[in-house]
Amino acid sequence: MNENLTGLIKIVGISILLVTLWIILSIYVPEKFLSPNNIENLLRRTALYGILGVGVAFVIMTSGIDLSLGSLVCLCGCLLAIFLRVEYQPINQADVWSISAESRTLVVPADTPFDSGQSLRLFNARKARNLIARIESVRTTEFKGRQAKELTLDQKPSRDDSLDGNLTAIGKLVAVYPLESVSSPAADESGQAPPSELTVAAGPLGLEPRDRIVLVSAKGGIQEKTIAEISTSGPQTKIRLKDSAGEVDTQWQAIPVKRIQRMSVPSAVGLVLLIAAGIGLLHGLLITRLRQQPFVVTLCGLLIYRGLSRRLSNDQVLGFGDEYADSLNALATGRWVVWEAADGSGSFGIPYVFFILLGVALLAAVFLNLTIWGRYILALGKNQEAARYSGINTGRMICLTYILCGLITGLGGILHAIDANSISPSSFGNWFELWAIAAAVLGGCSLRGGEGGIIGVIVGTALMQTLYNMIVLLKIPSELEYVIIGAVILIGVVSDELIRRAATAVRTR
Repeated sequence: MNENLTGLIKIVGISILLVTLWIILSIYVPEKFLSPNNIENLLRRTALYGILGVGVAFVIMTSGIDLSLGSLVCLCGCLLAIFLRVEYQPINQADVWSISAESRTLVVPADTPFDSGQSLRLFNARKARNLIARIESVRTTEFKGRQAKELTLDQKPSRDDSLDGNLTAIGKLVAVYPLESVSSPAADESGQAPPSELTVAAGPLGLEPRDRIVLVSAKGGIQEKTIAEISTSGPQTKIRLKDSAGEVDTQWQAIPVKRIQRMSVPSAVGLVLLIAAGIGLLHGLLITRLRQQPFVVTLCGLLIYRGLSRRLSNDQVLGFGDEYADSLNALATGRWVVWEAADGSGSFGIPYVFFILLGVALLAAVFLNLTIWGRYILALGKNQEAARYSGINTGRMICLTYILCGLITGLGGILHAIDANSISPSSFGNWFELWAIAAAVLGGCSLRGGEGGIIGVIVGTALMQTLYNMIVLLKIPSELEYVIIGAVILIGVVSDELIRRAATAVRTR
């Protein structure tokens, strides 16, 4: 019994078990298991976890292990959210240094671009209430040795205040512009209100689609709306919103707000993948140069990367909101529709992330089976000393496998973060290494090294996700989830050992 036949037996066995589970679920809960939504969800989860399984498989084939995978997924998700953070800042915004209620004056930095007749809004003040007022006069002055402007308003602020200690500002000022017209069509039969159109009495505002406009009223009302289209004609700016402005009328005023994205999507994704690959290289160097055990190195990584994630995010939940709903989010949440009911009652589509899994799996299979480096990886997993004596640079190949694992894990972390759209650094990615290792082991990757294939990893992942789906559909207590997963891993390891002994016995005879 040669090694190829042994691997084929493992894949066939796990495939039979997978098909058997599908048949059982199709018989017992057909309306749930065979529903388009459930199948789509099964494909999506298989793809997300399958990518991680492919990454860790390279390491397992060299008789190594990577316990830091889940924490690395979390770190990559947090980094992506940080790199792609979007902030909205009003144009013509300034700090406030001093407020005098009696004289109706505000002291602001000398470079503040406000002039007489300009309307403004005071907000985020330390003591005074929010205020919308018009500037009556502006004069140059000094404030605590610094050049400043003193703005006299037509309304009286509620309280005095001034800088003290290490404060840099006691409030914020922002320009506001009157609305000349507001068009808010009535809701249609479905109750959906069409987008509103506004005309702002101001010249070019420097805004673009996806920027925002904040609508405020003197009575305290405030709404923030996203811009769909914008055009300027002389001293007027026409804006079409993405949705309805509701009860807004010409008594309200507008604050233009600029969308500021920290990094472009390609730059952020590329940098996250580079960092993940660098972490993989670090693992490889610690294992090969300092002769550390993979278990110890990656266990320390599990703790370090989780701690880094919590520190970088200040232990706060990160996310993307709806900022990338039409672009980046499609990678993990979009789908290619292949069937749709004539009456529009339902549809079925293949998630885009499943195609990403197929691409990763194809590249990994070509690398493993059709390149000399793939054969080297399997050889050093079989017997590292023999591989070294045969001329293989085993240290370099081990580093390569950890780089590949880190790179693919980084991709998986990006997709998981986009799919979840919410990253809690204390829990995101927990136990992902368990799912990935289980999928690789069930798919034929021996923990002793030297054996495994990419197709088997995909089948193993599908089996793990089908088991999870079975737990949900059959309403098995969630407390047994990890019992079942642990049992499946144990069965996979025991089966691998039994098949190995059988193969050894056949070769001996």
